[in-house]
Amino acid sequence: MPLASILERRRDTIVKEWVRRLHESVSERYRKRPLDELFITVSRANEASYAVLVDNDYTLIDDHIKWITGIRLEGGFSLSEVQNAYELYREILLPILLKELRGQELLNTMQKLNQCLFYTITRFSNYFQSLHEEQIRTHASSLQREVEERTKELAESEAKYRLLVEEINDGYFVNQNGRIVFANQAFCDLHGYTPQEMFGKAYTDIVAPRSLTSVQRLYEKRVAGEDSKDLYIYFRRHKNGNALPTENKVKGVLYQGEYAVAGICRDITERVEIEKRIREAERFAHIGKLTTSLAHEIRNPLSSVKMNSQILLKNTGFRGNDKRRMEIVVNEISRLERILDEMLTFAKPITLHTQRASITEIIDSCLETMDVHIREREIEVKANHPRRRLPRLLLDREKMEQAIINVLINSIDALGKGGKIEISARVPGENRKSLRVEISDSGPGISSEDLPYVFDPFFSSKKKGTGLGLANVKKIMEAHGGSVEVSARKPGGTVLSLTFPAKEGTG
Repeated sequence: MPLASILERRRDTIVKEWVRRLHESVSERYRKRPLDELFITVSRANEASYAVLVDNDYTLIDDHIKWITGIRLEGGFSLSEVQNAYELYREILLPILLKELRGQELLNTMQKLNQCLFYTITRFSNYFQSLHEEQIRTHASSLQREVEERTKELAESEAKYRLLVEEINDGYFVNQNGRIVFANQAFCDLHGYTPQEMFGKAYTDIVAPRSLTSVQRLYEKRVAGEDSKDLYIYFRRHKNGNALPTENKVKGVLYQGEYAVAGICRDITERVEIEKRIREAERFAHIGKLTTSLAHEIRNPLSSVKMNSQILLKNTGFRGNDKRRMEIVVNEISRLERILDEMLTFAKPITLHTQRASITEIIDSCLETMDVHIREREIEVKANHPRRRLPRLLLDREKMEQAIINVLINSIDALGKGGKIEISARVPGENRKSLRVEISDSGPGISSEDLPYVFDPFFSSKKKGTGLGLANVKKIMEAHGGSVEVSARKPGGTVLSLTFPAKEGTG
């Protein structure tokens, strides 16, 4: 169903639910606002979001942000309160989209929704901060002229500023002589340190090694008075050692009478992930078109070659090595046809026919299908099914069996003769919001150089592999709203994890 129809049909429901949650659960300030006002502000936000999602028109959302910022600043709202209010739109719309849409259409719509909300919240935050900073600058200028008579007002203004800095989700910091001399709580949280640990820390300690040289160069140029970028992206270094994508906006200031660099630090992990998925979707679409074209061009002449080879093979004049050579030709043509079928399967959009199913039953069915191959290779298979009943998942059984069989084939090929495969299904954590299937083998494993590319189409380390098996597994899992990961197994081998969103019901 077109997104526009869904949003128009559900307009009143979305607005009423948004107002209800806003009034009841976001903050005391929202609870005190008149319901009539909330209906007006929410309706305008909903119409603006509709224009973005359906028409890719950002005009209404820009106008709405300018309008609502003045109202919320005047009402004393913190930035985080309004950010949380916008996030409610995602929480309300998500169940509707999951019910109404499927497959690629759902994925595309979710990407649009995430982009819409990221744009809205970022644009609002920047505008909110800009107005606040303008107010503070104007007020500070006035205080400087009347500092002796207006001491009390200055203290109140500083208290307001402190509240804003501590409430905001972005990190505020001041870097003086290469060390952090001021940081708000958000900045400390972004890096995993307490304010006490952060104070006095060298800024180079919180920049990931891959970005250290470029960040140092920018800082040194700014301190030297040379032209330097105000806005840049780098990888920060968390206390736990992780490198995380970050956006910094910096400016030279006087802090306690000395030159310093002040800045706003923002985590952009979600934005980077969205951009990555968009690029990946575009790349897969291009590969799909190219693959389909090539497969159709090759199939007809290949069928003709196969048919004539089979006719020649029936010729009684072929004996001994000549007959064997013709049999090899026919077999290799059949293998090429299977490769073409895999290419066409990968190129087609996935359409799911879902029903409630037990993942353990699907695993057992796949093992039964692969039993002959497993026995031929003398492989030991151990399936660890939990005693506690697992949630029944909403799956396309045929496609899920195809995905698991592809994984098993990879493990069997990696093991050769002998070896061990272990399969487990479990619900990780206490919230039971997901279900994970892990398939591990005792084979030689995947090299660290190859690991990032195993899900790329046509990537294969096998001599006769097409490189589409794991790419199809990823495509099937993402169509189900799940994910797939691969990692090294200690002391040797590979672990492939399939993670599904868990739904109601067990079995």
